[in-house]
Amino acid sequence: MTESEHDVLIIGGGVAGLTLALELADHRRVTLLRPGRDEIGASAWAQGGIAAVLAPHDTLEAHVQDTLVAGDGLCDERAVRFTIENGPAAIEWLIGQGVPFTRDPSPEAPYPYHLTREGGHGTRRIIHAADATGRVVIDTLLARAAAHPRVRLVTELQVIELRADSQGCCGASSLDSEGRLQRLSARDTVLATGGASGLYRHTTSPSPACGEGMAMAAALGARLADLEFQQFHPTCLFDPDGPAFLISEAVRGEGGILRNAQGRRFMPDYDERGELAPRDIVARAIQAEMQRAHGQHVALDVTHLPAQTIEHHFPTIVAHCRARGIDIRHESIPVVPAAHYSCGGVMTDLHGASDIAHLYAIGEVARTGLHGANRMASNSLLECLVFARAAAEALRHGENHGQYRLPTQGGGAIPLNEQAPLPSRGKADALLERLRAVMSEHAAIVRSDAGLMTARTLLQALQDDSDKLNERYRATIATRRLSHALMVASALVDSALQRRESRGLHYNRDCPPAKP
Repeated sequence: MTESEHDVLIIGGGVAGLTLALELADHRRVTLLRPGRDEIGASAWAQGGIAAVLAPHDTLEAHVQDTLVAGDGLCDERAVRFTIENGPAAIEWLIGQGVPFTRDPSPEAPYPYHLTREGGHGTRRIIHAADATGRVVIDTLLARAAAHPRVRLVTELQVIELRADSQGCCGASSLDSEGRLQRLSARDTVLATGGASGLYRHTTSPSPACGEGMAMAAALGARLADLEFQQFHPTCLFDPDGPAFLISEAVRGEGGILRNAQGRRFMPDYDERGELAPRDIVARAIQAEMQRAHGQHVALDVTHLPAQTIEHHFPTIVAHCRARGIDIRHESIPVVPAAHYSCGGVMTDLHGASDIAHLYAIGEVARTGLHGANRMASNSLLECLVFARAAAEALRHGENHGQYRLPTQGGGAIPLNEQAPLPSRGKADALLERLRAVMSEHAAIVRSDAGLMTARTLLQALQDDSDKLNERYRATIATRRLSHALMVASALVDSALQRRESRGLHYNRDCPPAKP
């Protein structure tokens, strides 16, 4: 076991973590832990873009109202206004960092960069870099962070627990690639670990987070909220033999049509906004059509659009689908809803501070109140930017917004017997796959009381198996990930059972719709 000391420790290197590092590094020394494999995490897979009020015809109030409507009555309006009011400055900051957003070549363009429209938005306000916005932003910010003398990038460590002392969070414990324990002490610790879409079988990124940051924060006593509001993106490429791949909502924003097994457009049957209805409505409609036809997917059709338009707006999607044997210019894309975004997470204030002193959470791991019961398209990267910049402002001045709460029994300490044997290879992964099957079957897009109770029982059985692993064997990244996933999955199911209404992303056949 080795120990090291750090000033600010950021766990997670997506858009939120990198933004915080760059905004803070001129004032404090930063250690940023990010996965060595770039496909891990969600930021790099964000295709559509970033929502912000940029065009002269748009207004902050219009963006606020669109967000409140999408959130189905559960948004924190203060958080909504804070995020949207700070959005334009965040975009200007990205442009200043060198992010090459797609320009609008039209002489009559009201804004220098092309703006697209996505579900829930009343106008075009999504700035993007073709259809690979997340990847382009990550690449730009990562290059900046790597060149900054006060940012230390660490790729070989995987955090498995947070640490606490009498003053609050004091760092983290991690395992290196050889399974050796590394303890990292820090004055301030920031979670930027992503959401919990990895609790489900179908997801929109190849290696999604399983709620690890949420579970680690909860182990210290931080509050979690809104876990029942798990967003399923309506259109993930259906290919059982290949990795997950998101088909951006911008495809529907530019005129893509959803068709059922009979080739009939069906979204107008469910909502007057058609394909541009909020994601919860579109995802439930697709699932209903799949169940009606006993099919595994529906079709997203852009063949009626000019080939040049398709290739210009969606080069990444065109290339990826072509590599999977689909020419989207001439044939429909098979799509299925997939777990995409967690609206709930670690409760924070407007500076990203949790309940625990010296512990912050930014990005998808946090529950800021922006999204309410349903996240509106492209508000996620906006939230990453705005709250990372707000957290940086607080951390620059050494402010402590969290109020320390006594840790739960054990205080997050890791029972690690370095002399114990390693568990059999793949045992924890197999249990995690069983967890995903349970959640996909009983706690996904459409729920019921009986299904959620079944999930609770099955998760408890998996918990027993996980406990045996932890008692008999040395801790590994896989066993700790399983423990974290079980904690968050169980909390999600409990939250879903407690909510006695169908609202936003939580749809329970046994509960009435929320009252307007």
